[in-house]
Amino acid sequence: MTSSRYRVFSDEQWARVEPLLPSNAGRRGHPFGDNRRVVEAIAYRYRTGIAWRDLPREEFGPWQTAWKRHRRYAADGTWDRVLARLLAEADAAGKVDWAVSVDATIARAHQHATNTTRPDQDTGGPVESQESADR
Repeated sequence: MTSSRYRVFSDEQWARVEPLLPSNAGRRGHPFGDNRRVVEAIAYRYRTGIAWRDLPREEFGPWQTAWKRHRRYAADGTWDRVLARLLAEADAAGKVDWAVSVDATIARAHQHATNTTRPDQDTGGPVESQESADR
């Protein structure tokens, strides 16, 4: 990486993540390029909210590489394993606050505000606003 503007992980953070990623050993086909560059591209894309195609090519290489690697790691469970391991390490070090806040806000809507079918039973009034009185 040439510019710190695009740097997502510190060297210390990368040293924790890198060993958790799959290696090229025994893998057929074209070997993976720079793992850090690709993982930094994936993290940068999520941090900024940009489209895959908008990843700066000069910093991260072809966007297709980052997209394919992200898709592969999501499908084979790599991201789940990395998250579980990093969470376990952080929890063991007392760096995770497991307090949970639950919001049970309810917003009631009128029965006709939904796009569901009307019930067959009477809804309470002699004539519904959508029906004519001639019925």
